Amino acid sequence: MEQDTQVENENIKEMGQMPVNPARSNIQCVTIIGQVEGQVAMPPQNKTTKYEHLIPQFVGLCENPEIEGILVILNTVGGDVEAGLALAELICSCGKPVVSLVLGGAHSIGVPIAVASDYSFITPSSTMTIHPVRMSGTVLGVVQTYEYFDQMQERIVEFVSSNSNISSDRFRELMLATGKLAKDMGTILVGHESVEEKIIDELGGLKHALAKLKQLIQERKANGTL
Repeated sequence: MEQDTQVENENIKEMGQMPVNPARSNIQCVTIIGQVEGQVAMPPQNKTTKYEHLIPQFVGLCENPEIEGILVILNTVGGDVEAGLALAELICSCGKPVVSLVLGGAHSIGVPIAVASDYSFITPSSTMTIHPVRMSGTVLGVVQTYEYFDQMQERIVEFVSSNSNISSDRFRELMLATGKLAKDMGTILVGHESVEEKIIDELGGLKHALAKLKQLIQERKANGTL
């Protein structure tokens, strides 16, 4: 009891709000916010999601028989490409019903993460930024560097096209568009545009995402696959 009180006090200190009384649920919420942090640690003032924290969490959720569905909520500016693709592959191969909800934005490598679920939603005011792979730091100006960039870019294109209804050619076209972003290449899509481009399945909010996830859980149970 004393330990629970300490945890609640810590939550009040860190979150600035009273904790919600937990109720038993067969759904687990996972948040991917800020910048997806990979092999390089971000400065302490950056809000980050550390992929090495989410990997064991997903393994635990997949092994927990009480958890029958996972809701992934995203508000991310992107981040490390390798880490983002690792999370996307993890979500895609989870084995349990997963629904994603984009709140605010799912930019850059956040796009593959958003489409890795069984069904995806985006709120009307949210945005998604699609642009070519970029890298900071020292870059060797040789042919092999550009080939590596192109290979990494194709991995993203193929993953998104394989896990959504947009074609690889159209996604590549959005990624390489000029005139949309100042001094850059790419495209910014508002909520309904993401649905029209067939990247995200449906426009909706939290209640829609939860309803869809419960539907998928019931369908899996009826089919005997859950």
